[in-house]
Amino acid sequence: MGCNKDSDVSPTEDNLPDISGYPIVSTNQSSFYDDASIISEPNSGDAFYGQDGTYNDNTPSYTDNGDGTITDNVTGLMWEQDMGDKITYDEAFDKAEASTLGNHNDWRVPTIKEIYSLILFTGQVSGEEAISMFIDTDYFIQPLGNTDIGEREIDAQTWSSTQYVGLTMGGDETVFGVNFIDGRIKGYPKYNPMSSEENTMYIRMVRGNTSYGINDFTDNGDGTVSDNATGLMWQQNDDGNTRDWETALSYSENLNLAGHSDWRLPNAKELQSIVDYTRCPDVTNSAAIDPVFSATTFNDPEGNPGQYGYYWTGTSHLDGSNPYSSAVYIAFGEAQGEMSGSLMDVHGAGAQRSDPKSGDSDDYPEYWGPQGDVRYVYNYVRCVRDID
Repeated sequence: MGCNKDSDVSPTEDNLPDISGYPIVSTNQSSFYDDASIISEPNSGDAFYGQDGTYNDNTPSYTDNGDGTITDNVTGLMWEQDMGDKITYDEAFDKAEASTLGNHNDWRVPTIKEIYSLILFTGQVSGEEAISMFIDTDYFIQPLGNTDIGEREIDAQTWSSTQYVGLTMGGDETVFGVNFIDGRIKGYPKYNPMSSEENTMYIRMVRGNTSYGINDFTDNGDGTVSDNATGLMWQQNDDGNTRDWETALSYSENLNLAGHSDWRLPNAKELQSIVDYTRCPDVTNSAAIDPVFSATTFNDPEGNPGQYGYYWTGTSHLDGSNPYSSAVYIAFGEAQGEMSGSLMDVHGAGAQRSDPKSGDSDDYPEYWGPQGDVRYVYNYVRCVRDID
């Protein structure tokens, strides 16, 4: 399923649709997968039923305004089409403040929730090699890393304005960004730890709908929490059990809570919508989530208490030699990795990475990739349903 090129919403004279609040755009993932391959669409009760493609609402829809700007007709946000060159974090704010792109002077650096609204999990990557982008390239210009100067193709990350409240890599001041080449959220060092010079990344300016990304939670008093901004109702407490991906899907489809039986495993963008980026275990002694929710704690692989879990989504993440074998999770605790023999928070609480969908529990946790990402395979679940 492709993005809509025409919109039912007529932009105003300002080229912005009359939208407020926090509507979540779908991931656009419409294919179906088991833990190793593409499969035909499963029916209710079948294995792997309830994954992302089963519930594909709010199809992405964009308007090219013909002036270097793109309007998202679902979120009401207007975006810069061409990001230009990489710049530092501080230069990103200077750029937005000075910009008059499209004859508008209210541009800003997007929050991590705003910039993540553009991610599409129709993308695919193989390690450091790009295959297809995690953003709609019919509308947005998305460069690759410059391999002529020693960069990898995936070295094309985009800044957000959201700084991590903790530190990564043992002491780095960190800013969250989205990588539309490899389909992840990570915390990136503001300064190069080797040279102490400011790191440079891309920035895609945004304007409009200043309420986007702001939650409005109500504790329903029955084990559920409603977010009136997104129209989603959430399971307030995880059940304390970890599961592989297939079992997580089955648990969600069969949950009966507060008189509702239409629960599901959230997609990547739905689950990321409830991350609270003002919180992290190291600073607030909590998961990166509003205190209206609770989250199970456990001991990390080195036996340290007080870690919070990774939570499955129904979204597959196409990466590697078997691109169908992994699914997206959101880290509500530290996104840990093992580097130089030490376990540390390498990407920040609130990161989005992926785990193998299945595996022998005796083989996990294990460490993978250049930052030694901890892979658990057996992750927690927080179910969601539509309020209406």
